[in-house]
Formats: sequence, C-alpha cells, structure tokens
Amino acid sequence: MNKIEFINKTLFKIKDLKLLKEILNYTISKEKVKDPIFSVVFVNNHKIKKINKKYRGINKSTDVITFAFLDDQTYVNESYNLLGEIYISLNQAKKQAKKYGHSLQRELAFLLIHGFLHLLQYDHQSKEEENIMFQKQEDILNEFRLTRTKKENGN
Repeated sequence: MNKIEFINKTLFKIKDLKLLKEILNYTISKEKVKDPIFSVVFVNNHKIKKINKKYRGINKSTDVITFAFLDDQTYVNESYNLLGEIYISLNQAKKQAKKYGHSLQRELAFLLIHGFLHLLQYDHQSKEEENIMFQKQEDILNEFRLTRTKKENGN
C-alpha cells in the first residue's frame, strides 16, 4: 500500500489535495513502484532557501528539492519501500504558475511528479535524461488534462 505523508508547514491552504494524491498514485502505478513510503512537505521560500543552502550550497530559494533515500541502493524489504522526501515551496509554485499562465494546481502537480521521479533516480543532468524525465512528466499531466498553456509552449 502507498504511504504518502503530506505536511504543510505554511499558512496557505492547499486546494484539491485529493487530486494531487490521485496524480501521485497514478504515477506510482505507472512507474510500477511497490508500496512506496515518502513525504511531501510544503514550505515557504525562506525555509526552502535554508534547505537549499545547507544541502546544496546554493543560497537562493527554489521550487522543489528532493532527498532520495535510494542513492543507487534500494532500502526495500518485504513490508516497505522507503523512498525519501520532497520539499516544495508554495511561494515559488505560485510565482511560477503566474509566470507560465497556468493554475497553481497544474504547477503543484508538475512539481510533485518531478520530485517523485527524482526519488526514483530520474535526473536531468544530460539532455537525454532530461528528455526522458520531462516526457514522463508531460504524459502524466496530460492524463489529468493539466496541459501547458500557449504561453509556455511558445506559441
């Protein structure tokens, strides 16, 4: 059974958390992950900036940071599959949704999928890796009709 813990450390109320859970469960199924355990933590820009500085040496806020527990070995036994933690800045998500002209719901879904794929060791260090990861993200978002706007597509 999937065990996803959502923790909101902001004052902002997240609308339609049910849809975000559905998207994550769909992604888990699509990636054939058995009984994952992970946390999704919503924070503000100040907190994610501190995390980014402490763990990545980058002194600025970002949208999503993932701490994958797999790191080339799987912490799996017969009863659980501990994947890690996803931190999402709600401030940054709001800014990006506005910038790209789409809903906050779409932006949060994108960041959740992106973070989850990082937990599974997907990355975007090379163009080939980026293409694979971003295509998976778009396919999942399209399944839920959370499509990109014309502004984003450059049309």
